[in-house]
Amino acid sequence: MPVPILKQGSFLIVSVQAALSDRDLVDLKNELAEKVGQYRSKGVVIDVSLLDVMDSFATRMLRGIAQTTKLRGANTVIVGIQPDVAFAMVQLGLALEGVDTALDLDEGLELLNLRMSKGEIRDV
Repeated sequence: MPVPILKQGSFLIVSVQAALSDRDLVDLKNELAEKVGQYRSKGVVIDVSLLDVMDSFATRMLRGIAQTTKLRGANTVIVGIQPDVAFAMVQLGLALEGVDTALDLDEGLELLNLRMSKGEIRDV
């Protein structure tokens, strides 16, 4: 299932609209790594607000996506983790260590813009 990736200025916005298979997650990681370079993006926001479950593989892949995009020059923020999903992740010992999270898309974009204004992220 293709995942929409939108370009908004220096940022990419990824909207995960349904549960993704393991293959879909790997494809998303590869596509994002390519698009960060193609568009010279400085930030990526991954919106998972429509997901009601996040298993260990999905959590590891999101962490891997954030690390991959960071190595390509873009900071990643994961937004919209539902309360029940967050609670289940904690109970299962799943963590997004080293990955920024925010409540929603607006806060995620605000975080990236704040980092850019502080010089933590440089625009091209």
